[in-house]
Amino acid sequence: MPADLLRLDLIVPIMMYCALLWWVGRGLSWTARLATAVVTLVLIIAVLLVERGWR
Repeated sequence: MPADLLRLDLIVPIMMYCALLWWVGRGLSWTARLATAVVTLVLIIAVLLVERGWR
């Protein structure tokens, strides 16, 4: 595993995202939870691609 994946600046936001998704998703159906997770992950990937210059 590359050392880049083990950096805290990636792990901490992912953990915070999981906690927030759990908290928000308590009252949602499984379909809505899945849709929320997919949309958020796509946004995170888009931000990372733009931030790193499409490398």
